Formats: sequence, structure tokens, C-alpha cells
Amino acid sequence: MNDFWISSGHHLLDRDQGGGLSVTDEFLKLYLARPELLPPPGACAVERTLHAALLADPRLPVAKSDIAAIADPDARENWQFLIDFRDFLLRHKTLEAAYAELARNGIGNIPPLFINQLVHVILRNALDSVTDPRVLRAAEMFFRTQRVTLHDGSLIAADEETIGGVNTAPVTPLVSMLGIPQEAEIDVMNDANVDSYWERSDQFDTALDLTAGREGLDALATAMQCWIAHLLGIDVTIEALAQLQDVNLAWYVGLDADATKIGDMLWHGEDIDEATMARVVGLFRLTFRDPSVMLDKVSGEPVYLILAMTPDKTIRMKPQNLATGLPIRHLEAVS
Repeated sequence: MNDFWISSGHHLLDRDQGGGLSVTDEFLKLYLARPELLPPPGACAVERTLHAALLADPRLPVAKSDIAAIADPDARENWQFLIDFRDFLLRHKTLEAAYAELARNGIGNIPPLFINQLVHVILRNALDSVTDPRVLRAAEMFFRTQRVTLHDGSLIAADEETIGGVNTAPVTPLVSMLGIPQEAEIDVMNDANVDSYWERSDQFDTALDLTAGREGLDALATAMQCWIAHLLGIDVTIEALAQLQDVNLAWYVGLDADATKIGDMLWHGEDIDEATMARVVGLFRLTFRDPSVMLDKVSGEPVYLILAMTPDKTIRMKPQNLATGLPIRHLEAVS
């Protein structure tokens, strides 16, 4: 089977009996290799000593007083973020359980970068058996911002960092180790080049056609099914719809902040101008294969998922909404 998303670090993690990802020392050491945490030549002795001690034992308890003794204030902040995040992960049996708690209770002061990396590796686990590169490319939207453009009547999504040239540093230390180029040409995924995704999956240089009625939105629907099944242990069917008409929004989930606002407006029967409606990129109908898991008040009704772009044509998905926003009786993550 083809491998993909090596930069997620999935191969450094163990899996428990339920299929969840268990933290290993090797995985924790990846964070110590990040540029923000590598002590520069002028770093104080305390910072150098702390870094060396954690390389030897990534689970070593670190007190706030240890971090407070670091001379550089930026370094102190970076170290506190890391240790808080590390300790949070270690309090959970699996990364999936840790993410579920974050989804329910909020991320607090954890940097979004860490959250995106967590989604990246959990999603890699959830999609392990997927053989369609289109689904994998669509799933990148869960953890990487997309820039949308209209080209020859097609709605094309490309990785914002890749096309913007802001990737001045590797996404992860693994990317640097693998020698993945920081600048790459963008190709729109099609039948002729779809199989090339396997060898370039860590470059994030493939664009996806999200035009209604085409394969891109169907691929995203499949990725969302896998995500829900993995995190919640619930089987659903998700169908991409061609247009937002004759839809009874008994229950809806916005897949991003803008989609949530648009869904709220529709729910309240507000008039929505054409420009706002044009920002709806995708509409999906979700049904539960076992309706008994649903809340009584919406039992038997489909759930609608809305995906939208911002006024500046970016998509910033919030996959945590799929973990917390569905009308499920007992919302429990894989642990």
C-alpha cells in the first residue's frame, strides 16, 4: 500500500487496541527539533540544558520555575507552550482522546499550529486504508488553509501557503529531513496526474476542483465520513449536493466560521444577498446509518453540512465542528 503524509510523523506513533494513536518518545522529540525550540548559539545555559535533558527523556517533568529561569522571553513563551501541550497529550490515552477534549472544551492557549499538526496525524490514521488520492487531497483542507479561485468556470482550491510562497521554513522537521522542496509547481488534480499524489503528498502542491457536481466535493464527503467514524465510532453517509434549494435545516453544522454564520442566517430566515450565498462552496447531506444514535428532536431528519469561503476567498475548515456539532445522544471519542 502507498504511504502518504510522512511529515505527519504517524510512523513514529504506536496504536492501541482500538486503533488510536499512542504518544511515543520519538514523536515527542519531533517538537524539540522545531526551529522555535532549537537553542540558538547565544542561548543561555538553562535553555541549552533543558533542551538536552528533554532529548534524553522527552517525558521529563518540567516545572514552571525551570522555564522561568530561561533568559530569553520569547524562548520562555515557546517552551511554556510546548510543555503545556506535551503534558496535555500525556494525560490522555491516545491523541484522538486528547483532540476530542480540545474539541469539546476549546484549545485554550495551545497554538493553532499544534492543533493543525494534531489533526494532520489523526487524520492520517483515520485515512490509513484509503486508496483514492482525491480523498486524501480533499482531507488536506482539514488542517491547511485553502485559497479559492474561479478559473474557466471551475472553483479551484490550492494550498494557501504553497501558492503564497510563505513557507520560508519546513512545515515540520520531518519535511526538512526528507528534503521536500519548499517551492513547487501547482497542478490541478485530474485523471492524468492523480496517481502522482502518492509521491508528492507532503509537498501540498496539488489543487482540487471544488465545483459543484464534480469529484472534489464527493472526495471531501468521503474524508468527513472517515473522520467521524474514527473519532466518534459512528457510521454516517455524506452526500455532496449540487445546490442550496428546498433544504430543511432541522440541524446543520458549519464546517468553518463563515459557513456557521451563513447557516445561522438561513435558520433565522434572514435575507442573504447573492455575494454572501456565492461564498457557499459546498453543501452536504449527512444521514446516520443507525438513526437510533440521534437526538429525539431531529430523529430521522438529515443533517446538513455547510462549507464556505471568506470574503477574501480562503477556506479555513474547523474539523472539530464535526466532532461536537452532530445531534448524537452520546458523544464519545475513540479512546
